[in-house]
Amino acid sequence: MNTEKFFIENKFVTSEEVTEIKNPYSGNTVRKVYKSDSSHINAALDHLTDVFDKYKSEPVYFKQSLLSAISDKISERKDFLSELITEETGKPVKFSRIEVDRAVFTFRLGSEEAGRIDGEFTDLSFLKGSENAKGIVKRFPVGLILAITPWNFPVNLVAHKLSPALASGNVVLLKPASASLTCGIEIVKIINECCAELGMNYCPVNVITSSGSETGKFAADERVKMVSFTGSSEVGWELKKKLNRQKISLELGGNAGVIVDETADLTDAVKKIILGGFGQAGQSCISVQRVFIHEKIYKEFEKILKEETAKIITGDPFDEKTDVASMITEADAEKIEKWIGEAVSEGAVIITGGERDKAVLKPTVLANTSAAMKVNAMEVFAPLITITKFSDFKKAVGEVNNSDFGLQAGVFTKNIDNAFYAFENIETGGVIINNVSTYRMDAMPYGGVKDSGNSREGVKYAIEEMTERKIMVIM
Repeated sequence: MNTEKFFIENKFVTSEEVTEIKNPYSGNTVRKVYKSDSSHINAALDHLTDVFDKYKSEPVYFKQSLLSAISDKISERKDFLSELITEETGKPVKFSRIEVDRAVFTFRLGSEEAGRIDGEFTDLSFLKGSENAKGIVKRFPVGLILAITPWNFPVNLVAHKLSPALASGNVVLLKPASASLTCGIEIVKIINECCAELGMNYCPVNVITSSGSETGKFAADERVKMVSFTGSSEVGWELKKKLNRQKISLELGGNAGVIVDETADLTDAVKKIILGGFGQAGQSCISVQRVFIHEKIYKEFEKILKEETAKIITGDPFDEKTDVASMITEADAEKIEKWIGEAVSEGAVIITGGERDKAVLKPTVLANTSAAMKVNAMEVFAPLITITKFSDFKKAVGEVNNSDFGLQAGVFTKNIDNAFYAFENIETGGVIINNVSTYRMDAMPYGGVKDSGNSREGVKYAIEEMTERKIMVIM
């Protein structure tokens, strides 16, 4: 097994320390990676600071060509990257393929949006003395961005950092999650190859493999102009406290709520809720976690949900039939098993599931829960949903809002008034009508409120975060 190198100062580098990545389903070591240290991070920051002066001046068509080439090369390596995602994270391979397709699209969006970073012309003759004043506003890249990405979408969430950053003329120091380092390294390999093929003697992205805590020490470094972080709420908000002048984009956790009113198509709702709650073992910050069902349809909904959940196939992530494989670690599965036990001891009822085999937690549905139970109040990040009946739609919206999080929510309804009431009153960054909270199309603005974050991704919207407006006034 070869040991993967990290990439700084335009070259792939080894180190004295090696870290192992284990497949969470089998427990086998699948990759070995050289681990970077503080000296490597420091060297990368110096190098990228110099590179920024070059890359920000590249013409738009050149940035478009680079991003298109990256998109094409990822598409060409779809099978390899899909298997790599499954090796490192245990994600069922059929979902890994979908992720790679999304990354292809995300970089393609960057190529398109690079040509849409426009400015504005404004007349400033509003006050006496400014009769001839005109303003030209243009957006400029912020500079060196430290991008910290999670393991659950180790290719597409890397793309969501790199695509808008490169489209807008920034340079990036990438820190992939420790559980999926090789996925991040492979994307940077592709970017470096594309740069070379376009005649560039430098690459605007470096990738390090240090621990999160070691990398975090450099977040407030004056060479870093922005931190873009996707991960847990606890880590994200602590990171923000360390910063002085840097911009920071936080995409954090959630415990998403979904409402199913009495007008909903039950078959459609159950199908989507099962995929949204159990797909990828529920390890997405917008996975369905709390489901609120109108009392008129509750019994039928519960019956269908139990029947369909029983059909879910768990097992080897490389098996094409597998719907749910392991969680990222056995410790995470044990934690949720404990939370389920606590909920049951407080009166909750297991409708189906609840069993654990090492890191594999069987898809679980709980009823008769309370808002204070950990399975509702916390982010489970597991194949577990709770179901609760309601009689008043507005009160159901209130229950969705009874959370420290506010990322996305879903509402199944044929009642247009309910749809707009939900849109106006649910405290989240997105409300998905007739689909689950888990829906994300990579071009849309994506992000949350409350403990779920402070910014928006989606390539166009991330570009806005990664640029600063400057005005030139002509008198």
